Amino acid sequence: MTPFLLETILHWVAVGLYILAAILFTHALLWNHVSRVRWAVWLTGFGLLPHSAALIVRWIEVGHGPYMLKYEVLSSNAWIAIVMLLIVLWRRPSWAGLALVALPASILMVGLGLLTNPAAKDLPPTLRSIWLVFHIIFTKLAVGAFLLAFAAAVLLLRKLKGATSRFLERFPAADVLDASMVRFVGFGFVFWSTTIIAGAIWANQSWGRYWGWDPIETWSLVTWLCFGTLLHLRLFYRLRPRTTAWVTIACFGVSILTAFVFPFLIPSLHSAYFQ
Repeated sequence: MTPFLLETILHWVAVGLYILAAILFTHALLWNHVSRVRWAVWLTGFGLLPHSAALIVRWIEVGHGPYMLKYEVLSSNAWIAIVMLLIVLWRRPSWAGLALVALPASILMVGLGLLTNPAAKDLPPTLRSIWLVFHIIFTKLAVGAFLLAFAAAVLLLRKLKGATSRFLERFPAADVLDASMVRFVGFGFVFWSTTIIAGAIWANQSWGRYWGWDPIETWSLVTWLCFGTLLHLRLFYRLRPRTTAWVTIACFGVSILTAFVFPFLIPSLHSAYFQ
């Protein structure tokens, strides 16, 4: 069995377990089966095992972390999202509904990754830097935090609209959702700020300049300004929860474009690594 075939099998096993977990989460939350939420969490954790094994096999095979190709980037992003989901559910079991956002998004990322070119590439000299590792890790953590903020914003809007259902009843009150949403945005903003700083140091090591207005650099700054403005308006001008939720959703859309769409579509120094 070739390493790539093993990776593919492990990834599909993980996807299958994630799909079963998403179905179980949906059934448990809609029909108010608390015990089945725990089963769904455990099933998600079991799915993380073959997913982790696939990334480790890939790492050993190519000799570098999963951040070079679309195949690697999408899979590792999904892995981070699942880990952050499990951490939140471990501390806040009542937030199980977040799985209905994080799991489908992760399944989609892994599935899209498996449809791209998996051919291994040698690591260019410009990527051999510890600052690049920090840059990538904090990007993934930031997007994971923004994903949770997005989910909280959607739930908050449903609560503020007056919607009632067994599903929504499992979540905290609107004021708790509002506070948690802002905290997730705050965590993501700190991680994104660190991403930009680490990326600038890496750029100086690789290309002799801290900032070059590369399209992805520009959009990363736009994303930072969007979330920074949101936090500023909320903390100093008492932006209302409903408005905060809508702005959070809009900012999340910008972050997704910056992290997942533009690097693959816009010609730039960043996109050259993902071809």
